[in-house]
Amino acid sequence: METVDRREFLQGSLLTAATMGVLAQERLLGAEEDAFTEAGPIIDTQVYLSRWPFRRIPGDEDTAALVELLRGHGVVQAWTGSFDGVFHKDVGAVNAGLAEACRTDGEGLLVPFGTVNPKLPDWEEELRRCTEEYRMPGIRLHPNYHCYGLDDPVFVRLLELAADRGMIVQLVAWMEDTRHQNPLMPVPEVDLAPLAEIAGGLPNLRIVLQNALHVPGIKVLPPLVKCEHVYFDLAKLELIEGLAVALKSMPIERLLFSSYSPMFYFESTLLKLRESALSKSQAKSIFQDNAQQLLAASNWRGGNDQ
Repeated sequence: METVDRREFLQGSLLTAATMGVLAQERLLGAEEDAFTEAGPIIDTQVYLSRWPFRRIPGDEDTAALVELLRGHGVVQAWTGSFDGVFHKDVGAVNAGLAEACRTDGEGLLVPFGTVNPKLPDWEEELRRCTEEYRMPGIRLHPNYHCYGLDDPVFVRLLELAADRGMIVQLVAWMEDTRHQNPLMPVPEVDLAPLAEIAGGLPNLRIVLQNALHVPGIKVLPPLVKCEHVYFDLAKLELIEGLAVALKSMPIERLLFSSYSPMFYFESTLLKLRESALSKSQAKSIFQDNAQQLLAASNWRGGNDQ
C-alpha cells in the first residue's frame, strides 16, 4: 500500500483548496458579469469637456475620443459640463460653446449641464439662457472655485430659481486631491453642512451632490440623506466595498452612476460596483433607472438638436 507523507498531503490539500477558490471566484465573477450585462445601458451623470488647466488628462480636448470611450462602456447618455466653467469668468461663452460641442460632436450622447456662478453679474440671465436657449436639463455648480459658501443668500436664491424652472442642480463638492493641487491655488472641499436645512425648505429642488460620497457615514451625510430629493454619485466613493457600506445608510434609489471622465478612469467606478456583487435590479437602478427618474421629474424634454 502506497503511503503519503505529511508534507505531500499538506501540499496536495493546499493545491486543491486554491483550485476550488479560483473556481469559486470565477463563478462569482461570471455571475457579476451576467448581472452587469443584463442591467442594460448606462447613464453617466458626470463628464467634462475641455482641459483641466494644471495637468494634461488622457482624452482632454478630444470630444470624439471621449464619446468613443463612453460608448465602448455602454453609456447611452452623459451629463456633461466644462472645465472652462470652473475657471473662466465669461461663463456665457463657456455655456454657448458647451451646448454647441454637445450638439455637433456629442453624437446624441452628451447632454450639456451649464455653469452658473452667482457671484458674477447677470447670473440670473445666464440661468435663463441655460434652460430656454440651450435646453439644458440642469446646471453644475462649483462653489469652492467660485468663492461662495452654501450659507450665502445668493446661493439659496439660485437654488430657488433653478427649482422653479424644474432644473437639476449638480453641486460639485470636490474636484482634485489636495496633493495634486497647485500650491498657489489650494481649494478646500465644499462645506455641505448648511445644505440639509436649505434643501429641506425647497421640496421642488432636485440636487445631485457630485464627488461628495467619499467616506460613507461622515457626519454631514445623514441629514442630507433624509432629504428625499438629494442624490449622490459614486465617482469619489472610497474604501473597500464602499458601496455596500453606503447602502446601509441610504436607499439605492438615490445613487447615480458617475465616472468623472476624463479626470478619473471610467473603469474605476465600474470596479466599485463590481466588487459589491450587485443584483441585476440594483445595478440597473444605479446605471440608468435613478437618473431617468430624475430627468423625468425635471422640465427637460430635450435632445441636442437645439
